[in-house]
Amino acid sequence: MSDPRIRPGGRADVGLINWALSRIAGRLAGTNPPNLFLTMSRHRRLFRGWLRFAGRLMPGGSLPRRETEMVILRVAHLRDSSYELEQHRRLARKVGLSQADTERVARGPSNEGWSPRERVMLEVTDELIRTQNVSDETWARLGKHLDERTSIELLMLVGHYEMLATFLRTLRIQPDE
Repeated sequence: MSDPRIRPGGRADVGLINWALSRIAGRLAGTNPPNLFLTMSRHRRLFRGWLRFAGRLMPGGSLPRRETEMVILRVAHLRDSSYELEQHRRLARKVGLSQADTERVARGPSNEGWSPRERVMLEVTDELIRTQNVSDETWARLGKHLDERTSIELLMLVGHYEMLATFLRTLRIQPDE
């Protein structure tokens, strides 16, 4: 990866509150302050709004964290987002996904071992990334496992992490240390 198009900001660039939030996030992740946070927070108000929205999806969403991490890892794999993959493999381990599980996520929903609910969530993820839509057949199967509220959340989760993959790639944000 080439040099970042916008470098992560220092305390003076991002403000004391955003700097502190970034440091806390780094401690929780076991890294330095995330380059994603320090880059995005150069636009201070947008960063705080994004952080609130993102926090409603993960970790504050209604989907179980294991499923959330499976979906995020699948988006990261499909979008070839090394930053997201690196971050969320660590988080996935913390919520009980094994190395074998994360490898299975990369192989996709047709792989053996998924529950019907997990399989359809991964199928929805694949369809959204590939077509920006979900077929009626897949949607009907999803409805057997998720109610309207969690279906909305799943769509927003996939779209959000696809957006982040685009942001990370376009700005060439480097992995965290």
